[in-house]
Amino acid sequence: MPLMIFLLMFIIGSATEKLCPLRASIDILEGEYFFLCFPESMQERFQKAEYTINWYKENAGKQKLIKETHRIVSQMNFLEFWPAELSDSGNYSVTRSDGKQNFTIQQWTLNVLERNKSSCFNENHLTTEIKNAGSGHSLKCNDLSVNENDSITWYKDCKNYQNKTERELDFKTLTIQHSGIYTCKILITHEGKIFHSTSTIHLVVEEDAPEAVTLEIVGLDEEVETQIGKEEILNCTGFLGYFVPEDASLYWSINHTFPEKCSGIPENEPSICEEEFKKLHIGNKFYVTRLLRIKKVTEEDMHRNFTCMLQDDEGTRIKVVKLKKGNTQDLPVHMFTTGMVLPVIFLCVAVIVVVVCVTFRVDLVLFYRIICRRDDTAGDGKEYDAFVSYLKDCVSPSEEEREFALNILPMILEENFGYKLCIFERDVSPGGAVVDDIHSFIDKSRRLIIILSQNYISDRAIYELESGLHKALVERKTKIILIEYMPISDYNFLPESLSLLPSQRVVKWKKDKSLPVNSRFWKNLRYLMPAKPTKSNTKGRYNNLDLGSKGVQPWTGGCDFNAVL
Repeated sequence: MPLMIFLLMFIIGSATEKLCPLRASIDILEGEYFFLCFPESMQERFQKAEYTINWYKENAGKQKLIKETHRIVSQMNFLEFWPAELSDSGNYSVTRSDGKQNFTIQQWTLNVLERNKSSCFNENHLTTEIKNAGSGHSLKCNDLSVNENDSITWYKDCKNYQNKTERELDFKTLTIQHSGIYTCKILITHEGKIFHSTSTIHLVVEEDAPEAVTLEIVGLDEEVETQIGKEEILNCTGFLGYFVPEDASLYWSINHTFPEKCSGIPENEPSICEEEFKKLHIGNKFYVTRLLRIKKVTEEDMHRNFTCMLQDDEGTRIKVVKLKKGNTQDLPVHMFTTGMVLPVIFLCVAVIVVVVCVTFRVDLVLFYRIICRRDDTAGDGKEYDAFVSYLKDCVSPSEEEREFALNILPMILEENFGYKLCIFERDVSPGGAVVDDIHSFIDKSRRLIIILSQNYISDRAIYELESGLHKALVERKTKIILIEYMPISDYNFLPESLSLLPSQRVVKWKKDKSLPVNSRFWKNLRYLMPAKPTKSNTKGRYNNLDLGSKGVQPWTGGCDFNAVL
């Protein structure tokens, strides 16, 4: 009887050894049955009553004891998931305790992958096998069965494959047509419910056999220049060949001791920690890489051997990395940051200054004139600051334009800002030659103000306009200011030479909105007028026109051109 028990335990132990691959990182699919386990020796099985086994999962950097539920069951040296969920991803460990001390038996990183809703497999949950055409081959189902009679179904490219239900899919002679993605699905019955587990293999059949490769670490032993107190990240990459061996592992050791795992929380990271390894698929070749993070290099680190180890059933390859002090000091982080931030700030300030200057150009110029008491009129021999030209015939539909020219304009510019205007009706003595007088007075003026309206062109206004245009465009003695008194949609009635004037020399009158002395209209008009020191007397808003001031008489009607002369 003891012999039978021994044989039974040996068989179970052998099966357990086969079912428990020593992989540090395991990928599984959500919604499937899975288990973690560790192989026990025969001696450990007979001594099982003398110690207890506890399973732990890392939570916020701390190990938390796993409590059994209807879904997660701990049985002997197995931790079963009925089924696995996305929240089960994490770091697991199993310990053995004899009541005095705990001993960590094994550690895993479990990655639960999200199921592909549009396919029967997940591209991140498959292995690749490359074989030569003409040879025989067998695809093995990843055996997670509980009972021998569990149902097994094979699929090729997500379609039932010839009603195959064996645990191994045998090909006597491989052909190119056998290439494809094969999925083995196992149905498992547990407590009256049906669960399933799948494994997927990408079979690539080539005409010629791929070149024979062996696992190797990329690169040779090296020395890395660094500085005390600097963060350093060491990288190790291993070449796996044309498929990913399940028994291959890549890890770091420091003077024959293993570093802690990085937690992903910067403030809780140990001074030296090892990140999870990552798989890379470049072309048809597979690589695996793992980083070793040194938070701050110490003097002691300069004398350590940082060894990267790539291990499989054929042996171990190593690469040794040493640190040495560099000759040059890297630019401090704060200086580099300052050097990057300051130009950006200066650029932003320059853009803001340009925008402000463009937007408030008129206000800034007027403020500058007041502060500096600039005078553009001194010593130029001119008598008037501006000659005012406007519609004088009876074709005007209202008297508003005439009132603006004879009363509002001179009252604001002359009484408030000290300008001297030349208005024909007011300042020219009758009896002279009209054309000669116009030329003479325009020549004595620094600006020609033209009050434009649709009916502007008349017998005398045309002389004023043409004379002013000649002096502005040909002689370059007088600058023209256009006041658009009424909205004008078509300027075809004006001389073509007027289009040569800059557009910024047009000021638009907007009736009540333009009446206040500090409105945008008067600021724009003063900006175009010559600079001269004045004592501003702004009254806020133009009301109660004193039409009799400065000898200006209210217009009482009448259209006799000769009467004015």
